[in-house]
Formats: sequence, C-alpha cells, structure tokens
Amino acid sequence: MHYALNPRTFLYSHYFHLGLRFAIGLVAITLVTLQLSDSATAMAVCIGALCTALMDMPSPLRHKLNEMLASLLLCSAVTLLISLSGPTHWLLLTMLVLISFLASMMVVYGKKSMPLQLATLFIMTMSMEHNMTARQSFEHAALFMAGGLSYLAYSMAVSWCLRHRIKQQVLAEALFELAAYIDIKADFYDTRYQLSEQFNKLVRQQSLLADRQQASRDLILRSHQNRKDAIVVQVHVCMLDLYELILSTHTDYAQLRAHLADSPVLGALHDLAYKAARDIESVAYAVTRKRASYAAIGYAPEWQAIEAELQALQLRGAAGEATQEALAVLRAQRNKIRAILNMIGELHLASQEVYAATPFWSGADMAPFLSQQKYELTMLLSNLRLDSPVFRFALRVAMAISVGLLIGANLPYAAHSYWIVLTIIIILRPTFSMTRQRRSDRIIGTIIGCVLTALVIKFVSSTAVILTILFLATVATPTFIYLRYRYTAIAVSIMILLQMHLVAPDNAHLVTERLVDTFIGAAVATVFSFVLASWEYQSLPRLIRQVLDANLGYMQASFALLQGQSGNDFPYRIERKRLMDSLAALSSALVRMLDEPVGKQRSVEDINLFIVQNYLLVAHVAALRSILRRHEKAMPAAAVNAMLAHSHVQVCRTLSTALGAPPATAAPDAAPPADASGWSGWPLVQRRIRLLQADADKIVVHSAAIVQAI
Repeated sequence: MHYALNPRTFLYSHYFHLGLRFAIGLVAITLVTLQLSDSATAMAVCIGALCTALMDMPSPLRHKLNEMLASLLLCSAVTLLISLSGPTHWLLLTMLVLISFLASMMVVYGKKSMPLQLATLFIMTMSMEHNMTARQSFEHAALFMAGGLSYLAYSMAVSWCLRHRIKQQVLAEALFELAAYIDIKADFYDTRYQLSEQFNKLVRQQSLLADRQQASRDLILRSHQNRKDAIVVQVHVCMLDLYELILSTHTDYAQLRAHLADSPVLGALHDLAYKAARDIESVAYAVTRKRASYAAIGYAPEWQAIEAELQALQLRGAAGEATQEALAVLRAQRNKIRAILNMIGELHLASQEVYAATPFWSGADMAPFLSQQKYELTMLLSNLRLDSPVFRFALRVAMAISVGLLIGANLPYAAHSYWIVLTIIIILRPTFSMTRQRRSDRIIGTIIGCVLTALVIKFVSSTAVILTILFLATVATPTFIYLRYRYTAIAVSIMILLQMHLVAPDNAHLVTERLVDTFIGAAVATVFSFVLASWEYQSLPRLIRQVLDANLGYMQASFALLQGQSGNDFPYRIERKRLMDSLAALSSALVRMLDEPVGKQRSVEDINLFIVQNYLLVAHVAALRSILRRHEKAMPAAAVNAMLAHSHVQVCRTLSTALGAPPATAAPDAAPPADASGWSGWPLVQRRIRLLQADADKIVVHSAAIVQAI
C-alpha cells in the first residue's frame, strides 16, 4: 500500500495538503465572488481558479509561479478564442480541433506539461457551450483571469508560508519509498518467493524510487539557508548514502538459499531487512510530523541468530560439510547490513539537530542533480513530423475530439457534447498503457460517483449536508489524482453532478445522461488509442543506447573514485544519477509495454535481464566502495589499484562493444595485478570484480538480443 493511502500517514502527506489547499482556495474564491456578484459571475471566476489550480503541484516557488502563470495566461487566451468563435459554428469547430492539437503538442516538454495540457483542454471544453457577443466574451475572459489570479496569489502565499513543510513532506515520501524498496529486498531471503519475480519487483520499485528522490532533490537542493532547511538537507544526503549501501547488499541469493535453506539465518536476515524498513519508515513518519526521530527498534535477536549460524558454518566448514564460499557470502552480508543499520542510526541523528558542518558539497554546482526544463519553441517545431510520438498523439487527440463532437451533435437526446469531449480528453493519454488504465478508472469511477450522487440526491434534502459532501469531493479530487485516479474520478463525478443539482434541481435525467456520455467518450478514446499509436518497442533502441552510454560514464567515474584519482565523489554521484535516470526511463517503458497488446511486445525477457544486469553493475561498484572502506587498514594500494585498472579497461571495453562504439578507453591492456592475498579484503575485491566483469559480458549478450528482436 502507498504510504499516503495509509490512514496513519494520509493526513500528513503532501497529497492531502494539496487537496485541502485546492478546496479551501476554490470555495473561498467562489463564496467571496457570490457575495459581491451573481452566480454566473461566480461560476466564471471559479472556473478560472480551477484551471490555475490544476498546475498547483509541489515545486520550487519560482517554478510554481512560472507554471501557474503560464496556465493562467494560456487558458485565458483559449477561453477568449473559443467564446469569440462560438457564434460561428464552423469557426468554433475549427478552433476546437486546432487547440486540441496544439495543446497536446505541449506534452513534448515532459511530465510537468501534462497538467497544462489538461487545463487547456478543460477550459476549451467548458467554453464551447457558450454563446456570447464579442463584449461578453472579453468580460467572461476577464472574470476567468481574475479567478485565476486570485488562486495564484492565494496558492503562492500558502506555499511560501509552508515552503519548508512541503520539503519535509516530499522528503518523507522518498524515505517511505526507500523503505518499500528494502521490503522487496527482504523477500530475497524468503524461499517462498522466486528470485526472478523479486528482481522484477525491485526494478519497478527502483523506477518509482528514482522519481521520488528526484522530486526531493529539486525542492531541497535549490535553496537551504536556515536551520530547518539544514536538517532537511542532512536527512536527504544521509538517505542517498544509505541508498548506496543498500545497493551494495546484492549478493548470490541462490547460493545462500542452496546452503542455508534449512537454517534460521535466512529468516534472521529477512527480519533484519524488514525491521530496517520499519526503522526508515519511523524517520519518514517523524519528518512528516515535523519532529526529530529517535531509534526505537532493536535488532539483537536477529544478530544473535546470524552470529550463531556463522559459528556453526565455520565448524561445519572445517569438517568439510559446507563451502567456504557460502560462509564468505554470509559474513559479507552481515557486515553490509551492519553498515546499513549504522547509517540508519545516522539518519535518526540527522533529523535531530544541525551538524557543525552540513554534510554537503560546499560551493558545488547543483545543476546536474536538478531537473532542467526548457520551454523552447524549437523543441515543439522539431516534433512536427509523422514519426514523432508527440505529433502522433496530438493528431489522435484532435481526431478523437472531432468524432466526439460529431457524435454529440447527432444523439437523439439532449446530449452534452462537452461531457463526451471531456471524457476523451481525460482518457486519451500519450501511451496506450496510460490510456488503458485511465479508461478503466474513468468508467468505474464515474459509475460509482453517479450511483453515490443519485443516493445523495434521493435521500439528502439538507443543503448544508450536500455542500459538505461537495467540499469533501473537492478535497479528494486533487488528493488522489497521482495516487489512485479511480478515486479522483469518483470525486469529480460527485462534485460536478452535485453542482449541477444545486443549479438545476429538477433535472431528472442528470445522472443517466452523464453515464451515457461517459461510455460514449470512453468508446471513442479506446478506438483512437489504436490510431497512429506509438508503441513502446519503437523507443527501445534509443533507451537502450542511453543506458549503455550512461553506464559507460558511470564506470569511468566509479573506477576513478575507487582508485583515488578523484578528489571527491561529486562526479561519481552525478554519473550514478544519470545512470539511474536512464534505467528508470527504460523500466517505465517496459512496464508500459507489458500493458500493450501481445503482438506489440518485443524481447520482454531480455529487456528485463538487461535492466537487472545494469543494476547489478551499480551494486557491484557500491559493494567495492564498501569493501575498500571496511578493509582500508593495511590495504596494499598499488596492488589493489592495479587490479582495479585492469578491470576498468576490460569493463569499459565490454560496454563500448555493446554500444557499438570504439573502445571507451585508449589505455592498453593492464598487466594482471600482483597477488596481495595477505590483505583481508583481497578475496572480496577479487570476487566482486569477477562478478562485475561477468555481468558486463551479460549486458552485451542481452543488448544484442534486444536489437535483433526489434
């Protein structure tokens, strides 16, 4: 379950606070307008506030201002154009199709432009029923803009006052997702779960975790001047260090299961990981409540079980009953988990008080860690071609809306074309899988919302109670839009139908007409989801190449850090983030492809394995860093660096082969390193390097298979 759907944490999440801010602002602006004017004016102002509110998301204040202002100006222009075109039917239809196309082209600017596209098409749909003179059109647009400006001022004021609180909430969400990631890793020690299934779960959670960590970076690393911000920065940096340690815990789980299936040690390892996840959740929960976190979970029973099993394995190993390899794997896991638990302790400490010196990259340029969004016209123009997925999506939306308008104009009952068009807008997404999910959520949510609204209309006569239900539905609408869209669909249906009931209480067919219109819009969106569709397999070669290129850069930075050639780990962190982002993009594409028709799926197993092998390379590097730290005493630097240099050449050459490029390094083959078996970390380093090179070889095999299949 998502943390924000848990009753214990729901009220502290930024999702609920967004819904509350949205509802209070919308209702307050509408009520104030009603006190000063009539209901028609209040409705125009309310719609303006609503469209601006659709862009109200957790963002740095400057970005939030730009995003909401862009929505306000664009939507004001659209409502004016549609209102002016209303009296001329052919011109209205032309503008509807043209605006639908141009608004859908905006998704070329990425995920943050999706709400802007929705707001633009929403106000276009709401304005298409108007029949105004030119003067009335300008007056209506002015009222719309006044409502938008009112909400913009309100939202910016609230966000400024709560700017630190929002950082805490977004950071807490990243911590909760990290705990969920550990829960999945815990099940690797449970023989009831297949390893391949767990790897698939881990990869998908990794994609979600990367997204949440990036949201945390974007808010926290842009500004951190005061004491409160310093604590948030400390927790954020500690979370990233903890994440790297967790990556390093990847090991030969099959070997552990084979040798220790009947031993209680697997259960102890599972319980340790499970408790660690709960420990991280306790930090996240404290952060959401604006409190310091203190350790309250004990790990003594599990440690005793692991130590007892290690002693037993040593005795059996001496008698030849167990392999030394199994013993080494278990001992290594114990050491890594101990490091993780120590880091969780530091995570608690980071939430309690400001360090004398904040653990941060002083004076460093944070730009590589932050989302960079450029809204350039050239980017949009460069996608005006038939092979562009965005261009094809824009054509799909324009054609689907045209058909929806045509159907609405020819239905036998008093159809509401705007409801059909609105359903198409909401359901039809850039990818087939997103459209499929939205269609299901929209239909089920609308049915439930209509049934609940019918019950309210039939059995509730008190206007005060109806207004209370209306307010709760308004809160729920944005709260669940990124959590469970089905809940949002229910809330939206209740909100709009109750508003219509209050305005026209004698309409006996209010609910049934909306249901019919929803089914029609869903059918049109479903048909057009196959028209000029851009299937995920078509983007795979580009995504595979991005991963390989990022991994090559990551390996260069990693080995420079491991060999002590880099003064700090800043370049390494940048390259690691770039690799994780590219893997998250590929993982998301794979998940979407699995929702597409079977005939459009390509090389699913090889892509899965390719992603897993790339993650394993990151895990091996993290493990090498951990080993070198733990065994730093008496380390033969020359011999270790020689081995790392030799491995560096081999791995980079392998990845360059997969990329289809000349070898990434011009260095000649390094001579095999000298033996340093007297150093305690030598066999561990050797083993990790062997695994690193073996997984790099597998990446070449899987990437070649993917290219051949596509």
